Amino acid sequence: MDSNSIQLIKDSFKMVTPIADQAAEIFYTKLFEKAPKLKPMFKGDMKKQGEKLMSILGFTVDWLTDIKRFVPVLEELGKNHVDYGVKNKHYKIVGVTFLETLEAGLGEHWTPELKKAWTEAYKLIAKTMIKGAKKAQKKWWQFWV
Repeated sequence: MDSNSIQLIKDSFKMVTPIADQAAEIFYTKLFEKAPKLKPMFKGDMKKQGEKLMSILGFTVDWLTDIKRFVPVLEELGKNHVDYGVKNKHYKIVGVTFLETLEAGLGEHWTPELKKAWTEAYKLIAKTMIKGAKKAQKKWWQFWV
């Protein structure tokens, strides 16, 4: 990611932070409307789930300038999501929903350039989490071989 995209993301996330609870609620509402079969994966308190989502997103935004140092955290997150039943195909619907949530939350501040930057960031995050998930699955299969 280039420095301009990273700065756009950081600046826009500052606008999301004050409405983090509402953004998380919008995200999960939209996600479950689009993919109701995903709802059973979320067994806990959705307010806490939203707080976790916004927290990890905040860490990721902070680390975008040095994302390589954050890769192990994202890979571990991907590995953990395997246990929740997350499949690679789920990352696409989550990404679409995430971008729609940002668009709703940022309103007039949502520009094509900002959408491009966030799309690139999400793809990087998802790709890294999927890589972690694959590592976890590989280790599981190695156990049986």
